[in-house]
Amino acid sequence: MTHFLTKACLAAVLALSAIPVTTSTAAAAGPQTSLIVEAQYYRPIRGCSPMHALRKARDYGLHRAEITRMSPRVVVVSGRDRRGWDRMVFANVRGCPLIRR
Repeated sequence: MTHFLTKACLAAVLALSAIPVTTSTAAAAGPQTSLIVEAQYYRPIRGCSPMHALRKARDYGLHRAEITRMSPRVVVVSGRDRRGWDRMVFANVRGCPLIRR
């Protein structure tokens, strides 16, 4: 019976001594920090982007297309087609509508 009581007391002492050890290691990690990531609101592209104008000019058959002039109203793209040098004028609004060829 003494062996049983000795083992039970030893188990109780080990169990009670283990509680402060676990809390001290958890407290050693410090306070928890949480990161809040704010959503970035991207400004929508207003007007005709240069890449969109070049893509449309290439779709219309203009080779070696490059932007020659860009103003608040128009985007001018120059390049070559089957007949020689040509230019296209797009309106500087959403969708890049073709004004002149």
